[in-house]
Amino acid sequence: MMDERTLFREAMSGVQTHTDECAEPYRKKLKPNPLTHRQAVEQGEELADLTIETPDFLEFRRPGIQHRVFHDLQRGHISPEGSLDLHGMRVAEARRAFARFFAQSLDRGMRCVRIIHGKGRGSASRQPVLKRKVHHWLLQKQEVLAFVTAPRWDGGSGAVYLLLARKRKL
Repeated sequence: MMDERTLFREAMSGVQTHTDECAEPYRKKLKPNPLTHRQAVEQGEELADLTIETPDFLEFRRPGIQHRVFHDLQRGHISPEGSLDLHGMRVAEARRAFARFFAQSLDRGMRCVRIIHGKGRGSASRQPVLKRKVHHWLLQKQEVLAFVTAPRWDGGSGAVYLLLARKRKL
């Protein structure tokens, strides 16, 4: 009786190796690069407009935010200490109001605030323009620890709750 190696070598004796000119399937993974906002800095704007698709329900949290705290924010158990209503504003006007409100909220040491951006039913395209802008602006702010779509009784998909850092990062 022959051993398995000998049987295998005999079976493969007439096989030719195949050479392929294609690249290897393995590719070294590239490190992610942060987005640069040169245009916004050159134009003197603090908040750049990113081209990120906005979901129906907004949800974001930074690493280190406790799961329980995030769920309390989602359920509305953390009451907002301040509120900003952007209904009916143009984007430029809303950007200024947002920046002013955000700075004041941080200076006053507020922990949770609500921003009402609306559902976008009044816009020409029937799409939520301010919701998308607010989402982009919040992602750029390091002081925002987490944000979620507000509970149904407090604005639902037309508002967002923010969890802010207690100390302003410089």
